[in-house]
Amino acid sequence: MALATCVGLFLFTRVLIADVILTLAIALGMWAFLRALDPDDKHPAAWAMTLWAAMAVGLMLKGLIGVVFPIGSGLIFLVASGQWRSPEAWRRLRIIPGILLLLAIAAPWHILATLRNPPYLDFTLHAEQGSYHGFFWFYFINEQLLRFLNLRYPRDYNTVPRLYFWLLHLVWLFPWSVYLPALLHLKYRPPDRASRTRLLALCWIACVLIFFTFSTTQEYYSMPCYPALALLIGVALTQDGAAVRTGTRVAALVATSVLAVISAIMFLVRNLPTPGDIASALSEHPTEYYTLSLGHMTDLTLSAFAYLRLPLAVAAAAFLVGAGGAWFFKGWRAALSLAVMMTLFFHAARLAMIGFDPYLSSRALALALVRAPAGKLIVDNPYYEFSSVFFYSRRAALLLNGRKNNLEYGSYAPGAPQVFIDDAGFVQLWSTPQRYYVVTEGPKLPRLRNLIGESHLHPVAASGGKFLFCNQ
Repeated sequence: MALATCVGLFLFTRVLIADVILTLAIALGMWAFLRALDPDDKHPAAWAMTLWAAMAVGLMLKGLIGVVFPIGSGLIFLVASGQWRSPEAWRRLRIIPGILLLLAIAAPWHILATLRNPPYLDFTLHAEQGSYHGFFWFYFINEQLLRFLNLRYPRDYNTVPRLYFWLLHLVWLFPWSVYLPALLHLKYRPPDRASRTRLLALCWIACVLIFFTFSTTQEYYSMPCYPALALLIGVALTQDGAAVRTGTRVAALVATSVLAVISAIMFLVRNLPTPGDIASALSEHPTEYYTLSLGHMTDLTLSAFAYLRLPLAVAAAAFLVGAGGAWFFKGWRAALSLAVMMTLFFHAARLAMIGFDPYLSSRALALALVRAPAGKLIVDNPYYEFSSVFFYSRRAALLLNGRKNNLEYGSYAPGAPQVFIDDAGFVQLWSTPQRYYVVTEGPKLPRLRNLIGESHLHPVAASGGKFLFCNQ
């Protein structure tokens, strides 16, 4: 329940990242590790092979951390429990057969990708613009080692300060983070299965958080330890001690405060007009503001909340339920109230996402493009801002000044499609008899007007502060 209704898991599954599937693979691997070591389990070999298979899947999903986290957590657990001295423990993990299984699953794709994208084994420990060192270098050196050292190129990302990275877990695990102090009262040392499980969860959390304390960190990077935190919080809730009761009071106070803030916002925007869509009420910031996963949160203004009256009302109802349950109930009834609160809040967030759709998506532009006469498409800047145009229109495009971020490295590979054009190339194409379309964002529109003149930009569609123009 804690994992299913925490803020972080909901927030970070709204975007297309593999981390939540990686989290599932790591959780399966850690459970298999625990079962393989259990002296009462009758099938240790099957569980050991499940562990190695789960690590192979994690490796395929997100690279080396799919192996590093289970192995690191397992080693910490073996040392903490004293089992590292036991030959039987190592035997039950089936290390040699397990490594062979891992390689059988994960190696073929990596080898084939390396052979298809030479040079094969480049160990250059630096990156620079315009260079191409092959798949092996990009995947293992640039995306694993150099990213860990904050030297990856291109540097199209930012890193959360270490203190914030740790403290933000109070938000990502809300409302269950109020029970984190209760984890100090759990027993981790007795040799029964429950205590071993709690100890493994603690080692799992330590491995992930310590790793990212010394690495670059985005807000969601610690997601692989959410199941372990949820498990420990769930155990603490079943014991209903003084720390749990205090946590429930803290949750009640926070829910009441949030309810007051939402109510104040609803009052302030009650008479504000809502012309057009929500994009007209959002603020714009320089590109560096958006190098963190939640950078667009800074775009919100008070006027924008006027477009979100229904989501605000549902959120207010959610926190009313949570505050009331936490103030007046105890034990499982209070916990159930908080779970209901978060379930309703997620529905409010879903409704808000619908309100943000014109800003977040370019579907309306894509549909207008599909209906328009046939022509070639140009996307202003990288494809990220208009990825939904590619998805819904199912067509390729030229990228105007788009050789940057994740597209840059591969653009220098031998045989890479020549889809990148500069301002001069755009002006030349736009003036030909061939029909061309261009999609751009509002802040970039003045530059296009200066390049080719406003009279040569024929509007086709506009939505969410984004525009589709044609040269004819």
